[in-house]
Amino acid sequence: MDDRELCYLPATQALAHFRSRELSPVELLGALIRRSEEVEPKINAFTERYFEEALAQAAVAEQRYARRASDLRLLEGLPVAIKDEPEIAGKRTTQGSLLLKDFVSERSAYIVERLAEAGAIFHARTATPEFCLLFQTHSRLWGVTRNPWNLEITPGGSSGGSAASLAAGTSPLASGSDIGGSIRQPASMCGLVGFKPPYGRVPEVAPINLDPFCHQGPLARNVADCALMQNAISGRHPCDIASVREKVEIPLQHDLDLRGWRVAYSIDFGYVEVDTEVARNTERALDVLRAQGAVVEEVKLGWTSRLDRIALKHWDLMMGGYIRKLAEGRRELLTDYATDYVERVGSYTADDLLEEMDVCGELYDQFGPLMERYDVFVCPNATTTDVKADFNYLHDRITINGKEVHPEIDVAMNHHFNMLSRCPVLAVPSGVASNGVPTGIQIVGKAYDDVSVFRTAAALEAAAPRFSGDATRPAL
Repeated sequence: MDDRELCYLPATQALAHFRSRELSPVELLGALIRRSEEVEPKINAFTERYFEEALAQAAVAEQRYARRASDLRLLEGLPVAIKDEPEIAGKRTTQGSLLLKDFVSERSAYIVERLAEAGAIFHARTATPEFCLLFQTHSRLWGVTRNPWNLEITPGGSSGGSAASLAAGTSPLASGSDIGGSIRQPASMCGLVGFKPPYGRVPEVAPINLDPFCHQGPLARNVADCALMQNAISGRHPCDIASVREKVEIPLQHDLDLRGWRVAYSIDFGYVEVDTEVARNTERALDVLRAQGAVVEEVKLGWTSRLDRIALKHWDLMMGGYIRKLAEGRRELLTDYATDYVERVGSYTADDLLEEMDVCGELYDQFGPLMERYDVFVCPNATTTDVKADFNYLHDRITINGKEVHPEIDVAMNHHFNMLSRCPVLAVPSGVASNGVPTGIQIVGKAYDDVSVFRTAAALEAAAPRFSGDATRPAL
């Protein structure tokens, strides 16, 4: 295999080749390093590189495979990129902020612990907008991250660096976090698979673990790889009171026969403006599910833009207060969009928090009974592929189908399912738009029914491999 083949080798196959000794962890990591040296000046996905340390760890893993160690771990010797948001002990965690440019973590986040315990090697950190606040990825500290499929376009956000790295072939797996679509929207923009687990499935450190909108999760180039990483990071943690006791192991192979499977869908939730190419590709993906035997039915949700307003309130209350405290006396170091969050949070009262809780409860009162009649729900992911890499909602405007939309929130259809926090959501590719940028759909499950969304995605991927980011690669 040449370097390019190695760099796009699925994680599950790489591990199989390690075990058979057809490939070594050192060889794979070396190819990824060479690839990153070639493409990083163009996409700017990495904030930190741990290449020398990672090569030393890969050499140890290589020896473990060579002597056929009896205790080989799930991800033994596999490089995994970590978003610059969860802490890694002894290393900088900046969250894309000048306020934290010199902050060195004393402990690792639980997702990092789990990956290390599974044998993963952290070869790089990936870019995020400041404090994960955008559906794009740019900051004063790290600059602009670009989409490998079209360098003028954003890879999405806030896990845009992870998505760009996977699409560019510089990481086999990468971590993401999602408070309003920050895993799923970059997955859509970069032709990837990304999973927002149900609340409590993947442990989180306090106090973020008590925010049901917040989820750590995996990004990958195919469904099996995404399941592999999810299995490594999920499960109860003794320090996270919100972590779910049940450990769900997601199969890497599924029954692909969807006869009798019932799929609900909505293209626009009844109020969202969706680009015609995105809608077309969503319909094509639904046709594939029909061809696999599923009964696919459009449903009316009765949702309105009130849900957008509630999601914005939540982000303002959670992030604005945190940033305001951290930036006291140093606000000049913030990006303008982080400053906007600080200024907005001052206008809220306790009534706003109560309204949020009421609306989230009402939302599941409606969606839960609906899902009793279906196995999964499908909708688009990013509403448009035409968002510039340096887009800033404070200064720029977005039009979809000739109509101007809300520049901060209307580029994606994700936050509804952070409000429905116990529902698992898997983002998968649905095609490619005319500007060369991928489109994607979300597969939403019943509360805590992770396996059904992966089964649906596996059937779609098997029947229509052209949709999969693993089947096609950017010309970068």
